[in-house]
Amino acid sequence: MIKARKSARTVSLHGQRHRFDRRIPPIQERPLDIILAPTAAPDPVARRAEALDTIAAVLPIDRRDKLAEILTDQDVETLKHLVNEGMGANTLRALTSDLAYLEAWCLAATETPLPWPAPEALLLKFVAHHLWDPARRETDPEHGMPTAVDQSLRDGGFLRSPGPHAPDTVRRRLASWSTLTKWRGLDGAFASPALKSALRLAVRAVPRTRRRKSAKAVTGDVLAKLLATCGEQSLRDVRDRAILMVAFASGGRRRSEVAGLRKEQLTIEAPVTGDDGIALPSLSIHLGRTKNSGAGQDEVVYLTGRPVEALNAWLAAAKIDAGSVFRAIDRWGHVSKRALDPKAVNDIVKLRVKMAGLEVGEFSAHGLRSGYLTEAANRGIPLPEAMEQSRHRSLQQAASYYNSAGRRSGRAARLI
Repeated sequence: MIKARKSARTVSLHGQRHRFDRRIPPIQERPLDIILAPTAAPDPVARRAEALDTIAAVLPIDRRDKLAEILTDQDVETLKHLVNEGMGANTLRALTSDLAYLEAWCLAATETPLPWPAPEALLLKFVAHHLWDPARRETDPEHGMPTAVDQSLRDGGFLRSPGPHAPDTVRRRLASWSTLTKWRGLDGAFASPALKSALRLAVRAVPRTRRRKSAKAVTGDVLAKLLATCGEQSLRDVRDRAILMVAFASGGRRRSEVAGLRKEQLTIEAPVTGDDGIALPSLSIHLGRTKNSGAGQDEVVYLTGRPVEALNAWLAAAKIDAGSVFRAIDRWGHVSKRALDPKAVNDIVKLRVKMAGLEVGEFSAHGLRSGYLTEAANRGIPLPEAMEQSRHRSLQQAASYYNSAGRRSGRAARLI
């Protein structure tokens, strides 16, 4: 038996001293005995990579090999279980990303794999490493995340932005940690008074201004400028025009929903008669289970008129009759058989923003979502009707997307 090693360390968390008794558990107490069993495959990383392939449809599979190195066999089994339980794809991707980060952070910070359940001391250490005061760091190099841990995470591609985490990111990762712990049938210390107090004090000590995902909404006038850059002179223009129109007109779809759209989700509907009496093409998009829907609920949105024509033009030009709708195009004009990465949707929006002569930093793909609701309000469409297309669950949530600049200049702000 390999004996546990003990070490103690005192960490400063915004003026308060916390003593962490770090215990590295014996190997046989960890759920890694599957990996170390004599009958295991000679290459556990390759085995985990193959297992991840079975749930590639809902995981960031472009990082499969990195995930296979970081995640344990038990982690992969947990993820497969969540897939079988019908967990939403976006939620599962977030859980996988958070799990990989937590495993990488724990290895860098304690030189041991992530323990299940995590002791309270490790949860407090996580808060201390991720919510810290940049001003205090200038005079106290040991404040916050240690330099060696920071560098290790950056070398592995887990950390990119400088400075402490956003409080919401820390809360989400702790929530993911708690969820994964419960799925293992274990209890954690996530509701402990010490953790709640540390989190509250850390957030209060380092206030951050909440920023919108897109500084400005892509309203109708902005969208027109972006579409004007798609001159239909190339296959890329045809694709980008379809992406912009479909994402906006379908209620401001999230970039993951746009990138993951498949031909099998499209259903041709009977034509709709426009205000001028002309029949307009129509189709429905079956989104399946989304971030805001319940289990087993099939969310459906509709496209009518120009967006349908733009989508049909892309499908015909790219000769797509099945599979992923929006795909990558190489330098020679060849259309890939694989779906676009969600990040590529954001890159396309920013490219068209730049081509339109607008400020790139003010717009992102999420601006299509807030822009849809803002444009609906500008045209006098009742918010509940717009929510039927955007598929928001609550009035308060949908209203939060309205552009603050529009409210500032609106009549409600000029009553006297």
